[in-house]
Amino acid sequence: MRALHGKEEIMDIVAGTEDEMPRIMEIESEAFYPPWTTGGILSEIHSERTFFPLAIENNVILGFAILKRTTQEEGELLQIAVAKDHRRRGVGDALLRAALEWADSCGVEIVHLQVRESNEAAISLYYKYGFLHVGRRKDYYISPTEDALTMERRI
Repeated sequence: MRALHGKEEIMDIVAGTEDEMPRIMEIESEAFYPPWTTGGILSEIHSERTFFPLAIENNVILGFAILKRTTQEEGELLQIAVAKDHRRRGVGDALLRAALEWADSCGVEIVHLQVRESNEAAISLYYKYGFLHVGRRKDYYISPTEDALTMERRI
């Protein structure tokens, strides 16, 4: 439970399923351009190597994360997406914490990610959870074209 604007609200973290695809795709389209395809996201939902948590409050999906175990010891945070009207409320924090707890429980020792260099809020969150800047990918993102910072967290 967490306090928000003087009242108590409950946010749950649950496993994503195919049933939530319309809302997941709505959030995906708000957060990323170009968005992933429905098939790409469904592939991750159905993968045994992927953790796909949803943040839900009052039966509304606020956001989701995708963390994929790429090897026995490594994983990649592929996405954290939060609906525009629920940003800056700790949703991304809760999703990242859940994803990293899952990675730790699976024996994943290194988690990699890429983030737009202008996404200061996300970079700050990643630093909070022990990620370090380890590289750059030139022109990784489009619309607008922008470099990605490569970050990683080691256990």
